[in-house]
This record gives sequence, C-alpha cells and structure tokens, in this order.
Amino acid sequence: MSGIGRRTAKAWTAIGLLLAMYSGAWCYADQWAHWRGPIGNGVAPDANPPTEFGPDKNLKWKVEIPGNGSGSPVIWEKQVFVTTAVPSGKSNQFDFRVLAIDRGTGAVQWSKSAVVATPHEGTHETNGFASASPCTDGKHVYAYFGSQGLFCYTMDGNLVWKRDFGDMRIRNSFGEGSSPTLADNLIIVPWDHEGKSMLFALDKETGKSMWEVPRDEPTCWATPLVVADTSGRKQIVMNGQTAARGYDLKTGEELWRCGGQTQRPCASAVAMDGVVYVASGFRGSFVGAFDLTGKGDLKGTKNVLWTQTKDTPDVASPLLSNGRLYYYKEKTGLLTCVEAKTGKTLFSASRVPGVTRTYASPVAASGRIYLTDRGGAITVIEDAAALRVLATNQVGEGVDATPAPVGNELFVRGEKHLFCFAKP
Repeated sequence: MSGIGRRTAKAWTAIGLLLAMYSGAWCYADQWAHWRGPIGNGVAPDANPPTEFGPDKNLKWKVEIPGNGSGSPVIWEKQVFVTTAVPSGKSNQFDFRVLAIDRGTGAVQWSKSAVVATPHEGTHETNGFASASPCTDGKHVYAYFGSQGLFCYTMDGNLVWKRDFGDMRIRNSFGEGSSPTLADNLIIVPWDHEGKSMLFALDKETGKSMWEVPRDEPTCWATPLVVADTSGRKQIVMNGQTAARGYDLKTGEELWRCGGQTQRPCASAVAMDGVVYVASGFRGSFVGAFDLTGKGDLKGTKNVLWTQTKDTPDVASPLLSNGRLYYYKEKTGLLTCVEAKTGKTLFSASRVPGVTRTYASPVAASGRIYLTDRGGAITVIEDAAALRVLATNQVGEGVDATPAPVGNELFVRGEKHLFCFAKP
C-alpha cells in the first residue's frame, strides 16, 4: 500500500472509531439527522459543500417556507425536514407544522399540521415559536414544539404518536428553543424552565416514558449531547446554570456535576476522546473540559482538565473539529480557537469579515468552517490553528438556524426560504 493509501486508511479508521463512540446517538456519517450533525460536534466527516455560494452562485434550489422558525434543517437520504409556526389568521394563534422537502428538487413532499394553538406566553423579538430542530433516525422524524408537544411521524408523513408535557415558563418570556436528541431506542427531551425542570427519556417507537429525572435548574436553552466515556458507558451531558451534568443514558442517574456556568446557558456541549466541553457566556464567561469518567461533584478535582473565563459563547454552541475548539464571544462574532486537549489559545476574539451578530452555530466540513451572521452572511475559513478566510458569502436574507453540510451540498434555513447550495 502506498503512503497516501496508508494515511487514507488510517484516517477512515479514526473516523470509524470516532463514530463508534456515538453509535447510540445520531451517528450516520452521510446524513445530518440532528442539528449538530452525525457526531454531535458540528462536523460533517464526509461532506464537501461549496466554499462560495449565493443567490447567483452554486444555488441548486430554494423553496419558500411559510411562517417563522429558526430550527435547523435535518437531512436523511433524499429528504430534508424543517419545522415552522404559521399564523393561522386568528389573533396570536399558530399552525405548528413539519415539512418534508425533496432533497433533489426542493419540492415539498408533504406538510403536516402537528397542532393549531395559541402560545401561553410570548417570546423574545428575535425568537419565534418554532426554534427547536427536528431529528430523525431514517424510520421516523420527530418534530418538537416545546409547550405545544412532541410529534413522531413516519418518513412519508403519517403521525405515529404525540406527547404533551404541559406549558413551560421561560425566563423573561424569551421563548423556547432546546431540541430533543435520539439515542439507542430513546428520544431525550430537555425541559428546563422557571417551573419544575425535568429531563425525559421516551421510547422512540411509542412515546412512552422510560424514565424522568428532576433538575434543579432554571431556564436553559441547551440541547442534550449523548456520548460514550472511555469505558463505553453512554452519558447524556446537559448544560445548566447551576451545574453542567452527566446522566446515565439507561437509567437517568446523575453521574457527575460541576458548577461555574454563567446565567441562562444556551450553548450545547461537544465531546471527543472521553472529554466533554461545556460553555456559557451571558453575564460572565466560562468554558470547561471535563473527563467523563469523573463521579460526583467535579469541582476542584483532576477531572476538570482546564477552564477558560473569557470570550466564551452565549447563544451559539462551540464547534469541535480536528482537536480544536472554536467558539464566538457572546453574540458578537469574535472568534476564538483553542487546543481542545490543553485549552491553549491558538487565536482569540478575532474579527471575521461579514460576521458581527451570531445565533447559528459554526459547522465544519472538508477542512473548512462555516460561520453564519444573523444578517445572512456566511464566511468560510480554513479549519486550522491560524485564522485564514477563504470566502465571504451572502444568502440574501437573515439566518439564525445552523446550516447543515451533507455530501456536496449545504442546506441553509433563512428567514423566508430553505436554500440548497451545491457544487456543480
């Protein structure tokens, strides 16, 4: 075997081992089944989307999405799924819908009304009522609308089951936004608010509760991460204002916790090689690396590998790619990159052309990182220890949803449209 062949084989072996660690979650390397991708870190291991794109460049198709929503698209084979809240015509009432889009043409395959309802409380001016992303395992697609319920559909749009968890009371009526996560035979539903906070594990086939765990947490917008520690034990990692925590996937037992977070966390955790990284950045700054083999309260123990207390993310989640952790400072778009193993800063709070206000999280594919501004600019940089801009693009409308790179395509959910950009 040639040197190139040996290096390629080693690379694919490494990817295979990495995916194996996430085998109970959404690890389908050639799909984008969850808003943070096949390994939960924002990385598409085998995707190669275009570097340059826009309304007049590398646009395969675009389709108008009615209503409003900032949930990200998810992709399985030839289907793309999005959720939205469409005004019904009655005061403050919305039709909460899930749509299936043909990946090849952009045609709407089906559009289902999950529920028509009047939200019990308002939302922030920059948020809507369909902010959670759907998820899929290729058999079912799950559309989550928080207080309006969780809905399970077949891939051709038939309702299988639904669950209503009640009404959330969100801090300052800022609106809901956490997404569910699939793992093994379970769907994990976060429920942090100003009332009785919970973490639910449901049978994904039936919607029946397998376990429920109370959480002493106020409102949190983070999404659960399912990851295996070095022994193979699968954990659910949740951010939280009181503490970051790890739970046993099978039972819901709390395995570890560590305080130090800032107020009302939004960012979701990422993990690699038995280490999880948790960050928050509202009225303070924190990012920490925790060894997943730790037990109990990790504060002051060797299981806290390193921490940083500046320039950390607020709404957007960090990206973990090629041994490097990338994150924005608050919502400003100022980008920091640190060495994941040690926390060593590679570059910090650096201005990225075109990116000034951020809600969408960074994603990576084929040695490139895609950084999205709320105004619709998507800047592409090299996935490297030094900041190098490759291209600055504009989709033509605001973007708050995290893009999804799959194959040679990049799917972008804008304010009004779903875009598919592809290499020719």
